[in-house]
Amino acid sequence: MARVLVLGGIAESLITFRGVLMQEMLAAGHQVYACAPNASKDIQDALLEIGIIYQDIDIDRTGMKPLRDIKSLIHIVKLCNIIKPDVFFGYTIKPVIYGSIAARISGVPKIYSMISGLGYAFSKANFKSKIVGMIAQRLYRLALSFNQRVFFQNPDDMHLFLHLGILKSQENAVLVNGSGVDLSFFHPKSFPSSLSFLLIARLLKDKGIYEYVEAASIIKQKYPEVKFRLVGFIDNNPSAISEHDLNIWTEKGTIEFLGRLDDVRPPIADASVYVLPSYHEGTPRSVLEALALGRPVITTDAPGCRETVKDGDNGILIPVKNVQKLVEAMEYFIYHTADIERMGRKSRQIAEEKYDVKKVNAVMLGAMGLI
Repeated sequence: MARVLVLGGIAESLITFRGVLMQEMLAAGHQVYACAPNASKDIQDALLEIGIIYQDIDIDRTGMKPLRDIKSLIHIVKLCNIIKPDVFFGYTIKPVIYGSIAARISGVPKIYSMISGLGYAFSKANFKSKIVGMIAQRLYRLALSFNQRVFFQNPDDMHLFLHLGILKSQENAVLVNGSGVDLSFFHPKSFPSSLSFLLIARLLKDKGIYEYVEAASIIKQKYPEVKFRLVGFIDNNPSAISEHDLNIWTEKGTIEFLGRLDDVRPPIADASVYVLPSYHEGTPRSVLEALALGRPVITTDAPGCRETVKDGDNGILIPVKNVQKLVEAMEYFIYHTADIERMGRKSRQIAEEKYDVKKVNAVMLGAMGLI
């Protein structure tokens, strides 16, 4: 039996993204500790009910604050010294970087990380992001040198890390199909009677929010009956959209904003087509959930997104930041409503063949020596 410490940057993700993985660790006879900042009582209770011990961790998910980050590193070292894990597993940028370094300082025998997306640090959107990216690359290079295995959710990110020398050897890289999706929880639903589109995401510019809203505005001028819904929340991130813009979109009736939802199955079931015009992803969890519910998908021909859609088969791939192509893809489904169900069936098939969370977890647990 191993003692496993799992560290994430968002408390909710311990349930939604890593819950099944940690349950399978428990089922294999291991003791599991889950750590993240500021978990609500509901999350802590849910983890405890499963049999997972939660420990709060003082770490900022975003931003470059050296003194604050050093404090977080010290906090993780102290936590490792108390728990004395045999295995450390971190995901998202700061838990990977500072968690891996802390685990090495504490003498944790086995260290593993997942690169679940590149985010702002690799966006090169402006001078600040370029500086942040340079610092992040150096920190990643140090931290990942302590890892026995590094999991990647798409081949583009893996090849980039190898090309930049962040990861020294491909032998240490393991490619997995995202975080997987629980096919027993997300299962096919019948389609709504009226045509509608849906986007679920943190409300960041690089999720393609502005492109989605602009396309919705264009479509509604010709087809006012078509509905466009948006689920998510304004994130504490340099690329977050403004609340002012969100209010304008809803007041004009361009979109219906449903806010942040604990259960995304109802809005996906109410949608005809799922849309994610993201600039880059690890592998988008929301798309996997839409596939599992049997929905066709419009997404970008970008890292992490392109792997989820076979163009013309279970959805449509469009170029990044191309509103016109997004409009054309939406109009395709308006003109060819019969294809919605056909592509939806194919989406579910792809989810079953490629993204079943049990298959994904088996690869990860095997690589970590936990099964």
